[in-house]
Amino acid sequence: MLHPKEIVDAALQLAPEEREQIINDLWASLDGDLGEEWEEEIQRRVQDVDAGRVKTIPAEEVFSRLEQRFGGR
Repeated sequence: MLHPKEIVDAALQLAPEEREQIINDLWASLDGDLGEEWEEEIQRRVQDVDAGRVKTIPAEEVFSRLEQRFGGR
């Protein structure tokens, strides 16, 4: 059996589309089925980001805002 790091290293050599398919297959194998409506919503949001229809906020800015708003709670 391959070590997980070997699998990841091999997967990183694949084309982005092939890696995406692996991710989708692995996600589908988990007990976390989100349902068709959520899957469609996720795809819609990804398409919006890819097409530039939404403004993304860098994680550092999001965490900074949260820290300012909620402190270290």
